[in-house]
Amino acid sequence: MSTTTAPWTIETAGAALRAGEVTSVQLVTEAQAAADQLDEQMGTWLARFNETALARAAEADAELAAGNDRGPLHGIPLGIKDIIATDEGPTTAQSLILPPEWGEQGDGPVITRLREAGAVIMGKTTTMEFAIGRPDFSKPFPIPRNPWNLDRWTGGSSSGTGNGVASGQILGGLGTDTGGSVRLPAAYNGISGHKPTFGLVPKSGCVPLGMTYDHIGPMARSAWDCAAMLNVMAGADSTDRTTVERPATDYLAALDLDLSGLTVGVVANASIGQASHEATIAVFDEAVGALAGAGATVTQVEVPLYGELANGAFLALQAEAFAWHRDHLAARWSDYGRPTRLTIAHGALISAGDLVQIERVRQVARRKVVETMDAAGVDVLLSPTTGYAATPFTGADPKALFTKALHTPAWNSTGSPALSVPMGFDPDHLPLGLQIIGRPFADDTVLAVGHQYQQLTDWHVHRAPHHG
Repeated sequence: MSTTTAPWTIETAGAALRAGEVTSVQLVTEAQAAADQLDEQMGTWLARFNETALARAAEADAELAAGNDRGPLHGIPLGIKDIIATDEGPTTAQSLILPPEWGEQGDGPVITRLREAGAVIMGKTTTMEFAIGRPDFSKPFPIPRNPWNLDRWTGGSSSGTGNGVASGQILGGLGTDTGGSVRLPAAYNGISGHKPTFGLVPKSGCVPLGMTYDHIGPMARSAWDCAAMLNVMAGADSTDRTTVERPATDYLAALDLDLSGLTVGVVANASIGQASHEATIAVFDEAVGALAGAGATVTQVEVPLYGELANGAFLALQAEAFAWHRDHLAARWSDYGRPTRLTIAHGALISAGDLVQIERVRQVARRKVVETMDAAGVDVLLSPTTGYAATPFTGADPKALFTKALHTPAWNSTGSPALSVPMGFDPDHLPLGLQIIGRPFADDTVLAVGHQYQQLTDWHVHRAPHHG
């Protein structure tokens, strides 16, 4: 597309497909050209499936021409974070450790559902090693860079999906989120990313990090796009015992929400402001003001046990990760990247008693959060996604590197749905994210609030300087 036009979203590309203004082959060719141009410097891809993607796009065009429309994802190019297995392979988790046979299991249920909906799988996107840690320049893998400033990080761990969408190399894709790994790169790259309610989307075929905190979620430019993906992804599956049987929800149909009947709760815990740059809070206040200006009622809400939920997530996911990696850590310590091995090894220091106590607090806090929302009469909670915009690879503000600057992990502890949408820019013109949190399984409300906010603003369709 022209640099003066808005970038494709799944919604606009789908409308153009059905109007005969573009073909799936053209969308895929355009995305591949963007990857040819940008991937070497951006570090988006671990594997590209160019031939199979073009073949699938041609099939999608033929199906549409024959009147077989599979829905909003039909013919749309998507990327898959490389800790999720696909038929094409490989699956590496961006590590020297993962046995090659992991990827031989082929498509998990989420990938199968995307294919059945007509999506075109473009390849496997970069991640932090085993979805944890930070960029590691010592290992033979790409370093994902931010399309708004190549000296800045994309956030992680769903790094390649984040910068791939933001730079036009894909229109959407899958990330995983254990402490914020969908929402952080969404915020850093200026796109939308949704962590569904725990148990809504099956995780089979995904390399685990923290089994009771992991989520697979959609990443794309808009809340509409995420809703279209979630419509396909959601639903219990017998291969994942953590999934929950529930009546199907049409998340796209639920987007038409009247903000004048909505009450939003601004998370008032002092730690949010203490761990956020003043520019972030100013932009956040403007985002809340936009919702209020459209009729929403705004109130302040102190989230109970917020610090305990956030700290518990970081501690427990390390313990759960250590349980999975223990033997490989002992045998192949130096093959792990330094940030990864040190983080996972901390899990060895967490006792069974610690985990039991974390889980007890987690159960109490889940109940108290819902009770607090009910008592305040709020439909959703709001906070910045992160306290700071994308960090530089060197010379980062130390405050931006503290885990407290991530306003995401508490919601992995509760399993609540949480969406990050772009809300503006910091003084360095780096994107900032608005986080919208709901009650368990109220993903429809969360996505609807995000969508309505994006009807009031256009932050989600701003073009990054590095865009194909």
